[in-house]
This record gives sequence, C-alpha cells and structure tokens, in this order.
Amino acid sequence: MGSIVVLFELAQGEALGPDGVEPVLLAVHAAGSDPDVPEDPLPRTLCGRETDPMEHAHYRPARPGEPWYPPQLGDRRCLDCEAALRPG
Repeated sequence: MGSIVVLFELAQGEALGPDGVEPVLLAVHAAGSDPDVPEDPLPRTLCGRETDPMEHAHYRPARPGEPWYPPQLGDRRCLDCEAALRPG
C-alpha cells in the first residue's frame, strides 16, 4: 500500500462536542490516497466505508514507528482499518 489519508468519521445531525460547537468524533479511519491527487482519499476507507462524508484529519506520523492515527485518538481508531494496514 502506498501512502494513506487519515479521516475522521463525525456524528451527523445535532450532536455537539464537549464545548458545544464541534461535531462528535466517532472514529478515525484510513484510506488509500488518490494516485492523481495524493492529498485526497480514495472513495472508500480500508474498512469499506464511504469517504465522502468524512473529514480529512491532515495528520501524518512525524517519525517511523509512530501510529497511523493521531496518538491522542488511539481509543477512536478503526480496528478494521488498522488490521488492513498490517503487513502480511
């Protein structure tokens, strides 16, 4: 797999975040990057969800060995996307 795009799956509708303005983060997903526009995700995440309604996280690991997701959001990472990223 080439590079990935990290995406946030946000609650739709009336859900608000802790300070009352941001949507609730449901999960952090990974998608392959579009070969023509590397900043854009492919149409589906690695777990098969549509990427259109998701928000780009603009996150990339700073060093080798760091997780594919923002470390502070480890409890929200999609385990199916993570499994798809494992070699083998």
